[in-house]
Amino acid sequence: MNKTIKSGVNYVSGLAAEDAVQRCYASKGAAILNQRWRGQAGEIDLVLRDGDYLVFVEVKKARTHAQAAQRLQSRQAARIAQAAEEYLAVNGHSMLCDMRFDLALVDAAGRVEQINNVQMVN
Repeated sequence: MNKTIKSGVNYVSGLAAEDAVQRCYASKGAAILNQRWRGQAGEIDLVLRDGDYLVFVEVKKARTHAQAAQRLQSRQAARIAQAAEEYLAVNGHSMLCDMRFDLALVDAAGRVEQINNVQMVN
């Protein structure tokens, strides 16, 4: 498969994973505020309201959930945390608001595993 086709397939696969994660959160009563929010620091896959919490979700897709989890590198996690700070500032939220970072893993069968409150910075 040539590189252009492969990147297109990966893009569409990533969108499908994000949609599956969005449906998972929505089925549990969360309100989706933004998809693929982009700031100067980077992109946040999903921003949602889950009860009192503002939730920033990073979606990772791979053949298995374990492989997907390994795809979140520390530098990317730091960029996501910086983007979340920017999101709060742009949208008038205090840094003291109730918030969390979730990691949503999607396997090849489309199954979603949600890991709540992951640490995004060391």
